[in-house]
Amino acid sequence: MVSMNRRILIAGVIAALALTGSVLAQKDSDDEPTALMTFLVVKEDNGKPVRNAAVIMHAVNPKGKQERGDLELKTNSDGKADFDGIPYGKLRVQVLASGFQTYGEDFDINQHQVNVTIKLKRPQGQFSVYGDQPKDSNSPPKQDAPPPDQKTQKPN
Repeated sequence: MVSMNRRILIAGVIAALALTGSVLAQKDSDDEPTALMTFLVVKEDNGKPVRNAAVIMHAVNPKGKQERGDLELKTNSDGKADFDGIPYGKLRVQVLASGFQTYGEDFDINQHQVNVTIKLKRPQGQFSVYGDQPKDSNSPPKQDAPPPDQKTQKPN
């Protein structure tokens, strides 16, 4: 009975030492500097706030690749969103809002407070390298087939 209790006690001490060692080996996140990021999202054409826009933040590794995991904020009625606790380093920010182009930019976080104003643009026309170029508003419409009255006529 004594040897059984002794084994349990020794196993408990070993487990406690292993746990303490792994905790000490980890970085202490309280010592790492963090920043308060404040976002203001407005319309580019008139400067009015964009409410309920999604502000998505991704950590970026030193090779420029986006890390797993992200954080999403929503702007309030004043177009503002903020988050305290962003670690220093590269951060990729994307902003999505209905009726606007997607915004994206990388930031280098290296100070305690970072204020970012994002001006969202309305969607633009799309262009293709395959020949579907935008039409000149003064040019006549393109016709792929002859008009209907010429289809029924036979050549003489």
